[in-house]
Amino acid sequence: MLKQLFPIKHVVGFVSSLVLTAVALLVLMDIPSAVKMPILWVTALLQASLQLVLFMHIGESDNKKSLYINIAYALFVGLVTIFGTLFIFVWGWYK
Repeated sequence: MLKQLFPIKHVVGFVSSLVLTAVALLVLMDIPSAVKMPILWVTALLQASLQLVLFMHIGESDNKKSLYINIAYALFVGLVTIFGTLFIFVWGWYK
């Protein structure tokens, strides 16, 4: 009975998130820049997918189309915000 109530998936997901965060922090040590970025990208994508699947329950809905449309829209808004900020503040597009 107690085994059915214990959220083993969530505990494994939490520990995995901590491990991925530790890996990302360890990359910041004395590793060449050409190797840092791919490792950071991989750990970031793994952690984002882990968060979506385990903690945001992306795979538990019957209407998967709307979920993926919402994710695509969120990515679009995030990328527009990031690149808009870069255009204005870093690349001097406002001149």
